[in-house]
Amino acid sequence: QVQLVESGGGLVQAGDSLRLSCAASGRTPSTYDMGWFRQAPGKERELVAAISWSGIGTYYADSVKGRFTISRDNARNTLYLEINSLKPEDTAVYYCAAGRAMVVTQSGAYWGQGTQVTVSS
Repeated sequence: QVQLVESGGGLVQAGDSLRLSCAASGRTPSTYDMGWFRQAPGKERELVAAISWSGIGTYYADSVKGRFTISRDNARNTLYLEINSLKPEDTAVYYCAAGRAMVVTQSGAYWGQGTQVTVSS
């Protein structure tokens, strides 16, 4: 079992930057691929960024390329998501997840509770 706790969400203005964090604990979280999903009201959950267990491989959805940066610190068991140039359409609940082959499955085995990001125009 892996436990995940997100933090860093909030209400921001368009153009602002934000950093989300996800603290992992439990059974060897550093051996899992990790990712950030988001779900906006009335929309399906989407994978916006993922990173391999080593931190070498990364994936970004086309809608966030160039603005989102995913990183991880395995020594601290923490996952990060840097979001720049926020847009109102980035408003969503952001979820941290851990799993295997997340880009292929578009899902995770373990999930955090989510953190709300609201971008005002």
